[in-house]
Amino acid sequence: MMKTKFEEIVDVSRVGSKNTKGLNELLVLANAEKMTPSSEDVEKVLFIGIDFQNDFMENGELGVPNSHKDVERVTNFLYQNLDKVTTIALSLDTHELHQLFHASWWVDAEGKHPVPFTVITREDIEKGKWMAVEKNESLAYIVHLERLGKKQLLIWPYHCIEGTHGAALEGQFSNMVHFHSLIRQSSIQKIVKGQDPLSEMYGIIKPEYAETDGTNYAFLHSLLAYDKIVIAGEAKSHCVLESVRQIVEYYVDKHELLSKIYLLDDCMSPIPGFEESTEHACKELQKNTGIHIVKSTEFML
Repeated sequence: MMKTKFEEIVDVSRVGSKNTKGLNELLVLANAEKMTPSSEDVEKVLFIGIDFQNDFMENGELGVPNSHKDVERVTNFLYQNLDKVTTIALSLDTHELHQLFHASWWVDAEGKHPVPFTVITREDIEKGKWMAVEKNESLAYIVHLERLGKKQLLIWPYHCIEGTHGAALEGQFSNMVHFHSLIRQSSIQKIVKGQDPLSEMYGIIKPEYAETDGTNYAFLHSLLAYDKIVIAGEAKSHCVLESVRQIVEYYVDKHELLSKIYLLDDCMSPIPGFEESTEHACKELQKNTGIHIVKSTEFML
């Protein structure tokens, strides 16, 4: 029986706001708990939390609608399963101001930068509609995107800039994952992504395109050690969906691994405008690969 109540770890009224609880307070609470170390788990469970960061919260620079409720539900799920989740892995979207998907990278003939959510195509560059600070590399990247059938290059609002509040884990989610780490004696795996100035990186495994192989093989191979892999995060339409696609693509012939993957559908939300395409893509993944799409309130570990 847990001595520490959920409300002592997470204040749902402060999701997306300043976190007033320090890690040392959590340590005091954790020290009162007697829970088996995760290293002794018979069934190994991995939770992957994708980009639960301040800038993806509703009041963030690239706010995702309903993200606050996602955090409330996912922290409840983790609390209910503190004794069952073996390892927590977290991705941290991390950028600089001057990257190919930010406005500062591009100008038009009048020297003006594109507004957020502008699509830039190969034709735009060839016709001089948009000019890049790194012309050859930028054009080559877009050519490869179009050739590979990837998403079009989209100019995103500045978000998750390294060292800023927006790039940090959302505070209440941070409380829960660090509490788990303390009471289960389990190190959090933190995966930093998105730092290449010449590539987008939605998924946690590899960039959309890069000249060199940037695949995180170590993390991919680590998945084989788990009996269940639970995934949630922001945004469902981009970073979550692409992460799952990349795992599925790598393990396309390992159906026994894919059948261990569970997406917490009520703990992730899409970027506006991508709702319908995201739902269609998730249903296709479930149908074709054997992954499971579940609700956190109904799924039992």
